Amino acid sequence: MRKYLHIELDTQQVKEEELHGEDIVNSGRYLIAKTLCEKEVATVDPLSADNPLIFSAGPFAGTNFSNANRTSVGCKSPLTGGIKESNAGGTLGVALGQLHIAGFTLYGSADDWLVIHLKKDGSISFDSADAYMGKGNFEAATLLHEKYGKKVSVALCGPVGEYQGLLAGIAISDSDLRPARLAARGGVGAVMGSKKVKAIVADLYKMPSLHERKKVIGAIRQYAEKINQDETVDSYRKLGTAMMADYMNHIGGLPVRNFSSGRLVDTNKERLKMGGDFIREQNVARGGDPSHACMPGCLIKCSNVYADADGKEIVSPVEYETIGLMGTNCGLSDPDQLAHVNYLANNLGIDTIETGAMIGVLMEAGLANFGDYEFIVHVLDEISKGSEDGKLWAQGTARVGEHYKVERIPVIKKQAISAYDPRVVEVTGITMMVTAQGADHTAGNVPRFDSKGKSLTDLVDASYQAQVQTAATDSLGLCIFGRSVTTAELEFLAQAINDAHQTNLDSSFFAELGRETLKFETEFNIKAGFTEIDDELPDFFYKEALQPTAKQARFHSREINDLLEQQIQADT
Repeated sequence: MRKYLHIELDTQQVKEEELHGEDIVNSGRYLIAKTLCEKEVATVDPLSADNPLIFSAGPFAGTNFSNANRTSVGCKSPLTGGIKESNAGGTLGVALGQLHIAGFTLYGSADDWLVIHLKKDGSISFDSADAYMGKGNFEAATLLHEKYGKKVSVALCGPVGEYQGLLAGIAISDSDLRPARLAARGGVGAVMGSKKVKAIVADLYKMPSLHERKKVIGAIRQYAEKINQDETVDSYRKLGTAMMADYMNHIGGLPVRNFSSGRLVDTNKERLKMGGDFIREQNVARGGDPSHACMPGCLIKCSNVYADADGKEIVSPVEYETIGLMGTNCGLSDPDQLAHVNYLANNLGIDTIETGAMIGVLMEAGLANFGDYEFIVHVLDEISKGSEDGKLWAQGTARVGEHYKVERIPVIKKQAISAYDPRVVEVTGITMMVTAQGADHTAGNVPRFDSKGKSLTDLVDASYQAQVQTAATDSLGLCIFGRSVTTAELEFLAQAINDAHQTNLDSSFFAELGRETLKFETEFNIKAGFTEIDDELPDFFYKEALQPTAKQARFHSREINDLLEQQIQADT
């Protein structure tokens, strides 16, 4: 049994709902989409009290099942106006599972800023947040741990979320107490701010009860063996997500200077310093940690702790999306500079994808030259202070681009495109176009798919299958980097869940869970007013040939959606 908490913020009343079996399994992104559709949230003001904020952990939360402790956060997005699920590693999923909590929903808005404390004795307190207001996330987290202890997880609304800046995510503490694992995209932190919830503190306790405990522990060990033998996982462990920068630069799909080029350097003539190979080599020499787990129990360890020349930590982690958007997209070529602005962004609790794309647009508008590191620091400082410029810039790429009348604005559904240029990485580009989540690569990323000689039908099929797999993965609290094992071992996964929660699933449950999630998300966005036009890429992707490949976007939303609908019908 797990309990689900319905928390009314205005009255501080909590209703507990008991969950059993498949109601525990059908969690994360699926639960968010289903709940938001059922509650008819699609037409509400996303920053009003009528927009619920949902936190959900997966069926293995609280155990040491590798890469199975992610937490999904969802609501109507104030950035896109559509549905949003954003998930993160860290320790919150672990804490919720250990407290036998499947998740909770925040309703309404508090009168005064709160810290919600979920305690191991089953009680909940609503404490004043006065001591933490206006502080950077690292200082606020330190103060929260001083009050509540080190055996807690913290989910934090940063200073930008306090004033409802749409760059704001929700920062979750990692195993070393850093508030550096972000449910970042879609402005979920602004929704938390609109509810006047500064932080959620959850006690870390002990492994939760399971139906067949010994069998589940055995499955955890078997899964660990499978993960440790997987070559793809081994690459992530050695180089982290930063290795994708080397590959994207090689194929010419790296975002450089507001998506005006696909390659930062010709690696036949110059070494790419913003990639996984260089960063690992330098970091190891400095005494940094090139292999770090973003959540307890994870064996993939694709994260890192980046050190400066004196061996002192600058930031954890440096990830590919941050390299691509806050780094090369803004013209940076020095990983030390990137690491510093990454730290500043983490301290504010903001989405580095949206922030980097927004700064690239500011540079495009002529406010600074590409590569101007001091300007990037200045922008983050203004956002931190909440100045007039800072609050404007905190509204994200689309709104900033419109304000400065910039023609080249790299967004879909008003959300910044991730670090995969859709002219080159076509399958991921299709995903970013059609997903209800906004321009989000994590909805179905296929970065190494070679589209040469493939039909549009082939590309749409590859995108759709990735979307189904990812939606299911996100609905089970799993990290997508384990999918090379997970999606190949569905019978094993189903049996492990059956042993944990006394269900009777077979391998078919996985794809069905993914398909149903996508169906609910599409339903939500249609009710919110989205049409096929919202799936189109910005014009410049069609008009401008990207160097060095000279590729242009080839496909439009109508033909993609026609084929996607055929694929969905065939799949069901």
